[in-house]
Amino acid sequence: MPLNVSEIPALTSESRLNAKAVGLMAGWGEYPVIVARSLKRQGYKVIGVGIKGHADPAFAQECDAFTMGPIAKVGMAIRFFKQHQVQHITFAGKIHKVQYFRKFAWLDYIPDRATLRMFWDFMITKKKDRKDDTFLLAFVNLFERHGISVLPATHFAPELLVQEGNLTGSKISKSQQLDISFGWQLAKQMGGLDVGQTVVVKNQAVLAVEAVEGTDLCIQRAGELCKQGGFTVIKVAKPQQDSRFDVPAIGVGTLESIKDAGGSCLAVEAGHTIIINEADVIEYARKNKITVVALKDGKLTAHADHRDAA
Repeated sequence: MPLNVSEIPALTSESRLNAKAVGLMAGWGEYPVIVARSLKRQGYKVIGVGIKGHADPAFAQECDAFTMGPIAKVGMAIRFFKQHQVQHITFAGKIHKVQYFRKFAWLDYIPDRATLRMFWDFMITKKKDRKDDTFLLAFVNLFERHGISVLPATHFAPELLVQEGNLTGSKISKSQQLDISFGWQLAKQMGGLDVGQTVVVKNQAVLAVEAVEGTDLCIQRAGELCKQGGFTVIKVAKPQQDSRFDVPAIGVGTLESIKDAGGSCLAVEAGHTIIINEADVIEYARKNKITVVALKDGKLTAHADHRDAA
């Protein structure tokens, strides 16, 4: 079941003393580096496991102890965390799922014993589907069966969650408002089915829906289909979002994809979307005339419309 974040105890000074080290499993992107720095500012030791083929080399430099390993070697990660007396871990960074569908991809994902037990119903009996939530929850459960609790990365770095408002301060057109409202409901439905979290819309017509390819390629496909540009990208959390993994995130790279594809607006869910380097995102969006708004329930309130993003 999805984790209720309100049930997670706050990390007081006393509990920090009891949690001297926090494990961090790092996927692709700058997000793991930012989370590691936040943990260190709070006085934690960062015990890092970089996922091979994903983790940024810069991540290792932020860790007090570090190892790199394939995603299919969860047993190795568990042993490493236990070696460093880690009781709590968090996940940060993107996993490129398209890699799992390459020819002979299984050669890169030969599991260790612990992971094989987890993979059994996915790969052998096929009793379980391979939706994101099903797969990632299996990882969480495996760690927790070994006495290692998994917490949301935003529990340690809540400042990364974007707040409601018009980040760029640019006027939203009537057609953009209609597209946001239309696309928001569709994105929530797609998220509810655990398909993806992003849809691209123009004139209340769907251009692209995110699936295994990820947000950037979804946006690229929309640009290929809509040469006139001017479309809106809507990215939301799943209705059943488990905040321990797969939280929607945007950064300058997202804006670069929108610019290159010809898009003009990005709408995300306030309080449920991670924004990497917000100041840089706003600067890039303004420079390239891309409107960026963070909304609650897909509605542009007076507060959202007048947020000072300077």
